[in-house]
Amino acid sequence: MENILEVKNLSISFETFFGEVEAVRDISFSIGQKETVAIVGESGCGKSVTANSIMRLLPMPPAFFKGGEIIFKGENLLKRTDKEMEEIRSSKIGMVFQDPMTSLNPTMKIGKQIVEGIKKHQGLSREEARKKAIEMLNLVAVPQPEKRINQYPHEFSGGMRQRVMIALAMVSNPELLIADEPTTALDVTVQAQILELMKDIQEKKNMSIILITHDLGIVADMSDRVIVMYAGQIMEEGLTSEIFKNPKHPYTRKLLDSVPRLDMNRDENLHSIEGTPPDLYIPPKGCSFYDRCDMALKICKEHLPGFDDHTDSHRSRCWLNHPMAKSRERGEEK
Repeated sequence: MENILEVKNLSISFETFFGEVEAVRDISFSIGQKETVAIVGESGCGKSVTANSIMRLLPMPPAFFKGGEIIFKGENLLKRTDKEMEEIRSSKIGMVFQDPMTSLNPTMKIGKQIVEGIKKHQGLSREEARKKAIEMLNLVAVPQPEKRINQYPHEFSGGMRQRVMIALAMVSNPELLIADEPTTALDVTVQAQILELMKDIQEKKNMSIILITHDLGIVADMSDRVIVMYAGQIMEEGLTSEIFKNPKHPYTRKLLDSVPRLDMNRDENLHSIEGTPPDLYIPPKGCSFYDRCDMALKICKEHLPGFDDHTDSHRSRCWLNHPMAKSRERGEEK
C-alpha cells in the first residue's frame, strides 16, 4: 500500500512561563491510501497536537517544531509557506474538529459559511457555490438541505452541526481527512450515525482518515490500524486486530481492561489506570509509563526502550519484550 502521509521523528514543544513542555517526542508513523488509522490515548498524550501539526494549525509561538518531517504526497509540510499550507488545507487535507459549536461562526448562516469556502477555493459563482453547498449537505444526510442552508448553527442539533463540519471538511474532496474526536458529547445513536456517514463518504471518495479518539469502541469499528500514544510518545502500533487480540505494551493492556465488556457481572468494578502521566516539563529518562506500570523492571526507569517488531505491522516500545526479560519474573526488580 502506498503511503499518502509519513511522519518522521516529529518533536513538538510549547514554550510556557514555567519552561518548555515537550508535548510530542520523536514520533514516526505513516498513513496508507484509503486507510483509516486511529490514534488513541489518555487526554494530554499528544493526539490533538499531532493532528494540528499535520494541518500546521498550532499557534507559533508558543508552539515550535524541535525536529522531524511531515511528508504529504512527497512534500515536507514543515517547509511550506503559510499561503501554500492554506491551499493544501483547502484542497488536499480536511479536518473535523471535536466541538462544532465553537468551530462554526454563530453569526453566519450555515449556507454562507459553506458557500464562502467553495467560492474561495474553487472559483465558482455564488449560485454555483450555493448548489454545491446543498449537494454537500445532502451528502452528509442533512434533511431538507434547501431549507437548512438558511439557518444558523444554534438551530441545529449537536449531531447535525457535526454533519455540517464534515460537509465543510469535504467541500474540496480531500485525500486525507483528520477527525479529532468527531463524536464527543454526542449520544450513542448519533455517534453511530456520524461514524457510518464517515465510512460511507470514505468509500465514495477513496480518502484516508486519521481518527483521533479515546473511545476504543469506535476504534474497533472504524480503524484498520491503531497507534497508541502516551506522554507524547508512541507506545504501540499495529493492525486493529493485533492491538485488541494481542496487546504487547502494559499501557495498551490497561486501556483495553478499562473498557466495559458485555460479559462483565453487574457488580464487577471497572478497571482504572492508577496514577497520573509524567510532567512533560521534565520528561522521564526511561519509559514514561514506569510509575504507573505494575510490571516494570529497574531498567525501565533509567533507559528508554526501543521498538520491538512483533510482526511486519505490529511494534511496541517495552523492555518486557526483550529476550532477557523473559527469564525473570516480571515486576520483581522494580
